[in-house]
Amino acid sequence: MTAEQAVPTTEDFAALLDETLGESQRFDGKVVTGTIIALDKEAAIVDIGLKAEGRVPLKEFALPGQAPELSVGDTVEVFVDRVENARGEAQLSREKARREEAWVQLEKSYEAEERVKGVIFGRVKGGFTVDLNGAVAFLPGSQVDIRPIRDVTPLMNIEQPFQILKMDRKRGNIVVSRRAILEETRAEQRAELIEGLSEGNVVEGVVKNITDYGAFVDLGGIDGLLHVTDISWKRINHPSEVLNIGDTIKVQIIRLNPETQRISLGMKQLQEDPWSTIEAKYPVGSKLTGRITNITDYGAFVELEDGIEGLVHVSEMSWVKKNVHPGKIVSTSQEVEVMVLEIEPEKRRISLGLKQCMDNPWTTFAATHPVGTEIEGEIKNITEFGLFVGLEGDVDGMVHMSDLDWSKSGEDAIAEYKKGDVVKAVVLDIDVDKERISLGVKQLGGDPMASSTLRKGSTVTCTVTKVTENGLEVAVGEDDQAMDAFIRRSDLSRDRSEQRPERFSVGDKVDALVTSMDKKTRKIGLSIKQLEISEEKEAVAQYGSSDSGASLGDILGAALAEGKEEDK
Repeated sequence: MTAEQAVPTTEDFAALLDETLGESQRFDGKVVTGTIIALDKEAAIVDIGLKAEGRVPLKEFALPGQAPELSVGDTVEVFVDRVENARGEAQLSREKARREEAWVQLEKSYEAEERVKGVIFGRVKGGFTVDLNGAVAFLPGSQVDIRPIRDVTPLMNIEQPFQILKMDRKRGNIVVSRRAILEETRAEQRAELIEGLSEGNVVEGVVKNITDYGAFVDLGGIDGLLHVTDISWKRINHPSEVLNIGDTIKVQIIRLNPETQRISLGMKQLQEDPWSTIEAKYPVGSKLTGRITNITDYGAFVELEDGIEGLVHVSEMSWVKKNVHPGKIVSTSQEVEVMVLEIEPEKRRISLGLKQCMDNPWTTFAATHPVGTEIEGEIKNITEFGLFVGLEGDVDGMVHMSDLDWSKSGEDAIAEYKKGDVVKAVVLDIDVDKERISLGVKQLGGDPMASSTLRKGSTVTCTVTKVTENGLEVAVGEDDQAMDAFIRRSDLSRDRSEQRPERFSVGDKVDALVTSMDKKTRKIGLSIKQLEISEEKEAVAQYGSSDSGASLGDILGAALAEGKEEDK
């Protein structure tokens, strides 16, 4: 070999360097197996071969909350960040090695929907961090437990199962759930428990929660709902009146749905149904004492015993107080005497009456005030058809407008009265069943038509009260005994030219013949025309005849002359 050949060239040196370092550079960014060759207080010295060594902090070899267990000679897997120089000093990481290894295993578990083991080791905004054997995952606060929990400390730094909800390796994101594991476990337990239950079973449970509509009872790992209506046969406004959280109670399973895993429970079903013997215990017509438990717009509920309530409808509360709210007649918790009116056990209904235990004022009034009795009372109300008069016993009687006056129209007669006036009347009729008393004011005096001496064919003197186009309205008689009548236009005179109402004035006195009297319709027929004809016939009969040859004028003249002499 020549001296020239013994000296390496620049190219030879570069090739040799590439051969030496190229082997080492292939380790960069990879996980390799190394051997622990020394330990100190803070780190482990790991030999990864090719005369390369690196220091790895001891904390990277321990799980959160645990101490590392290492010794010289142990083989470990580490991640090579880079080989720094030719002396083989390397930058190594046990955490990155574990993370790389964990990601591969976690991806397999995620695809297979398998549970993974992890340790909650820190808190972050909105949740917690979980170590999944090297890979760090996020546990949202809502996924920690089935129900919100205030203190998570007892769950930290212990290994437990999780379900992976989401993975994104590019971004390094993993989201896990502890709640999903608990729900799955709980569902399995519930299914096992439900298999051992059936409708009708009597079981023990612990009151877990109380709401407005019932209580949730823990039956040993599965909850059932005890509705407020199934706690007791008697009325309960809120479950807390009977139950407390933590109470151990016996319940019966009344409904069970294995598919939805819903269980309905009952307590009252373990007691005898008080409605089963209700008809024999409270026969219709019997009087009982009860307590008002609830008042509504339509009546009041009365408790007769535990679990038995009846309704007193507002119409059965008072004989005389109509259209008033039940709260103005009775009050809650008041002791009252009631009568059983009707029982419907199949509908669990009892109709009660409050007024039936009191004297019926209508019956009392009928007994003390027979028809024809004169009474006196204050006008309580005036309607378009009559007057309502207050009577003894807080009852009202009605005077129909047709019974106010014999001669005046109902509208005119009723206009003369006002509320608060004290009036006298006669009892005309009493209907106890319909609670009606009919009164009459005009019946206090005799019927002028019934007592009148007027007869058909008699002559009367009447007073014109109104002049109309069709005739004259007149009054027959004097003062209170006056009766109304009407003289038609055609009856004003025998002479057609004189059949004019305007010839007369209000207040004029006229004579007329009574042509008809109808006491039922209270109508009197009068005619001036018929009076003139009647007088003519009488004159002809007295002063002449049809064959005497005397004229009508002669006869009337003689009659008139005789009349004048009699007047003298």
